[in-house]
Parts: sequence; structure tokens; C-alpha cells
Amino acid sequence: MSDSAPLAGGAPARTAVVVQSSYIPWKGYFDLIGSADEFVLFDDVQYTRRDWRNRNRIKTAQGIAWLTIPVAVKGKYHQRIRDTRVSDPGWARRHWATLVQAYSKAPYFREGRDRFEPLYLGMTEQSLSLINRRFIDEICDILGIRTRISWSMDYELKEEGKNERLLGLCKALGCNRYLSGPSARGYLDEALFGQNGISVEYMDYLGYPEYAQLHGPFVHEVSILDLIFNAGPHVPRYMKSARVRRQCNSA
Repeated sequence: MSDSAPLAGGAPARTAVVVQSSYIPWKGYFDLIGSADEFVLFDDVQYTRRDWRNRNRIKTAQGIAWLTIPVAVKGKYHQRIRDTRVSDPGWARRHWATLVQAYSKAPYFREGRDRFEPLYLGMTEQSLSLINRRFIDEICDILGIRTRISWSMDYELKEEGKNERLLGLCKALGCNRYLSGPSARGYLDEALFGQNGISVEYMDYLGYPEYAQLHGPFVHEVSILDLIFNAGPHVPRYMKSARVRRQCNSA
């Protein structure tokens, strides 16, 4: 999709993306950010176990490995992401040691180390949401993404129901296009959005180009740290957002 394509009728497109925070997400997450005018971290919803909120995958010499932030879970229900806290303060040093072992021979690890080592070794934050936000902000800075990022908690929403709350956020942001990952097709009420003058589109994650990657056969579904350490300043060539790609062309 074009980042600046007008909607039917000639109205200028203003795009909102609303999604939960994730830990060191994959490149598709940052293409969503780069395709948005307003990106909202939807962290006042329920925390889900075995999801991307507190973990992600990397490649190692032994194969795919999970990096998981240990968190305290009080029960099966009613714990919001924003209220989820770390249960073991030593996680950050362990994760960094694993990343060093996995990527120290990557072509651009030294440059990446300058950005991520201080972040990991200086991490004292206990809130999962804020930890995720710190990594997301750092990676956006590396990619040259300037999209405004806010929290769903910043807005006073009176609506009930997931579709209604997402619609309310679009209205509060003054956006007339809602962009989502393809998995949302199963629950988004496109007719409801259309009745309120907001188009719904889905990010296409097919067709990403491969890059030179360590440790065996190529795998797309890993943290963007894999791409940063392996491609360095050439990262935008392997992204799909036109705004991210322009950073490469203007560099």
C-alpha cells in the first residue's frame, strides 16, 4: 500500500495503527509503525501468555531460540499488559549475553552493540509496557521512523467492545484509515468502520526479500535485531514501508 495514497473521493489519507506492545518485534511490526501517521500501543487490554508481549525469537548456532522476559502473572484473567511487571531483574543481562553469543560475528554487530548494550545492561525498568516501549523507540530511531507513538491510556474512551474502542481511537486521532495486521480479519467489523467514514486495510507481509543471515537456512519470523545486526545501514532495503525505505534512499 502507498503511505500517502488518498482515499476514494480524494480525501487525504491519515492512517492509524493500534496494536499491543511487543518485545523486540519482527520487521513487520516496524513496517506497521512506518506506514502509520499515528501509532497507538494498546496496552490497557488483557495480557496473554505465550504471546509476543514479553518474548521473541532469534537465530543461534543451535537453531531458533526464544528470548523471554519473565513476568509475574496473577491469574488467568483481568491482568492488563500495562500492569504486568518483571519477576526476575536479571533477565536483561542474560538476554544480552545470549545476543552477543548469537550475533558477535554478524557484519554490523559492533554498530548495533553501541545502541543495544547500554539499553540492556542499564535496564532497571520493571513495567513490561515501558520495557517494550524503550526498545521500540530505540529501533525506530535506528530505522529513521518518525511516526508519533502514544498509549491507548492517553485517550478517554467511553466505548465498550474491541471494535468500538478501536473506532473510538481512530476518531480521537482524526484518522480516516485504519491499518492492521492480517490476523485481524477474523474480528474487525469493517462495516462499522465504513459507516463512520474510516477505511480498513491490512498489511501484506508476503514478499519480504531475504538478506545475508547467520546460522543456517533463512528465517523471516525473528526479531528485527537479526536484521539490524546482519544488514546495518542497509536495513531499509529489506523493509516494506515506503517511509522506512526513503531513509535508505536519502542516507
